[in-house]
Amino acid sequence: MAHRCPIRSHSAALASPSEHQWGGLVRALVYLGPGSAELQDRPAAQLAHDDDVAVEIVGTGVCGTDRKILLGRFPARPGTVLGHESVGVVRETGPQVRSVGVGDRVVVNPTLYCGWCSPCRRGATNFCRHKAGTEVGVDRDGTYAEAVTLPERFVERVPAGLPFRSAVLIEPLACVLNNVEAASVTFGDTVVVLGAGPIGMLTALVAGRQARRVTLAEPDGYRLERAREHFAHVVDVAGADPVEAVAKAWGEERPSVVFDTTGTGLDAALRLVDDGGRVVVMGFDDTYSVPLRPLRLTNRGIRLIGAGDYRADTFPVAVNLAAELGAPQRPGSGTGTLLDRLVTHEFPLERYSEAFTALGGLTLGDGDGGDSGTERPPRYDALKVVIRSHSGPFGDDGWPVGV
Repeated sequence: MAHRCPIRSHSAALASPSEHQWGGLVRALVYLGPGSAELQDRPAAQLAHDDDVAVEIVGTGVCGTDRKILLGRFPARPGTVLGHESVGVVRETGPQVRSVGVGDRVVVNPTLYCGWCSPCRRGATNFCRHKAGTEVGVDRDGTYAEAVTLPERFVERVPAGLPFRSAVLIEPLACVLNNVEAASVTFGDTVVVLGAGPIGMLTALVAGRQARRVTLAEPDGYRLERAREHFAHVVDVAGADPVEAVAKAWGEERPSVVFDTTGTGLDAALRLVDDGGRVVVMGFDDTYSVPLRPLRLTNRGIRLIGAGDYRADTFPVAVNLAAELGAPQRPGSGTGTLLDRLVTHEFPLERYSEAFTALGGLTLGDGDGGDSGTERPPRYDALKVVIRSHSGPFGDDGWPVGV
């Protein structure tokens, strides 16, 4: 029998809104353990260093990693505030801060680094040796909250005129840029992306700026419908071997690059990719494993790539790309950009449970009535879901009025 892992509602009464003054208490969604989180009152983080920036959070995108944390499939520290894909408004700065000022719209770079260890000094900040306690939303308090405080170098100004829904996708774009760059995609490549969620669709969008053909493979009906609104080549792999389904659509040709954005598609990717091709593992699932014989790689010349986190210099590129992809359309030219339309649902912070329900919920089971603890294939009712920490009112661009 399948069992539910519900997100707990808060058990203690929260402070009244009047007590949530800047610098006092803030509401925050706190991770308690697998399947369990609650909304709590927390003291607002104070400026501890001269280069600190205090950000009032407007909204945070729900990442697949957040769901995996609550399913017990990605490690996180109990007691940590969840969330990391966020944008907000600067409310206070330390005396040495120069790049942003009070009132600026900003995006948070949650991939912290020390800057002085050996990897950081050679530019590999994504492999900083001092990450323990610095992973925002994992083992350092994150952004499903009304405010967060971070050093200046992890806060970037949002380009003028960029709508809120596009800005909140900057951090996912940085992840995608990192992986597409690691694959060295060229104009001669043919690409298959396993998974048509927000990361899969962003991967297809970015890779498609270079590759000659990109195909998305997805089993979920809702995501298939959304993907077909934006991409010419989309394959339904529901109830089928994804390799056979893609091969049927492609004929004898095989992709030179396969991106697995699901975290559970490595076996299919290795069977699907052409000889001499590249497989990029993007999705996270700590419980997934696949038997792998080295000869499977060496005889076929396959390169298996894990890109890790993005480097510090990738994040500003993502900001610029979001400005290009998410700039408002000319009057009468359409109903918004792909970035804008990827955000399909928004929920206030107190309705966080509904946000996770829209993304498949937190149900475990073996898919056939057993109780093995394996995850049932989720059914989605949304693409990108945003949890808003700011209560509004909001303008047409999605940002708080007056900001």
